Amino acid sequence: MEKQWFVLHTLTGQENKAQKSIEARVKIERMEDFIGKCVIPTERVTEKKDGRKRTMIKKFFPGYVLCELALYDETKGVDERGRKAIYERTWQFLRETPGVIGFVGGDRPMPLKQSEVDAILLDKPAGASMPERPKVSYNVDETVKVIDGAFMGLTGQVTMVDPDKGKLKVEVNIFNRKVQVDAEYWQVEKVAVEETFEPLKP
Repeated sequence: MEKQWFVLHTLTGQENKAQKSIEARVKIERMEDFIGKCVIPTERVTEKKDGRKRTMIKKFFPGYVLCELALYDETKGVDERGRKAIYERTWQFLRETPGVIGFVGGDRPMPLKQSEVDAILLDKPAGASMPERPKVSYNVDETVKVIDGAFMGLTGQVTMVDPDKGKLKVEVNIFNRKVQVDAEYWQVEKVAVEETFEPLKP
């Protein structure tokens, strides 16, 4: 049977429960022909707190799970209302899954396009781990403070950003000379506008 990707709506915080339930029951109930991969899109994000680099797993779409399903029975055509016939086994299986509320798109959901699936999974195979990405993003000309490394404590402007690698260049002033410093996202922090100016003295 041909399977397509659909988005399931789950109770918030029960995405993992729904995914594990689907995966376990597929084997027990021999539903491999109807149910394929089940994925919770995630990414690894990094941040620095209390001087330590910390990596966390973050959900892209809290409350949603992507599932590869044989949902529509193409051999039966459409009914008098122009709706495709649904495999009752697939429908009943998902209705009995703890944490699953329903489909995104109602009772007759549209499958995701492959381009949409690739975009969500970052062109990775379903189930593959996502690349690690910094929790905070930076922009050129933004003011940051270096909080780690040989130039710790210096403040400068961002001159180049490489979001894919989580690296940037910061222009700082050392001995009255402007110097380009390479840093990773977690080695700097944003500086509030009011912190960049000396207060006026009376």
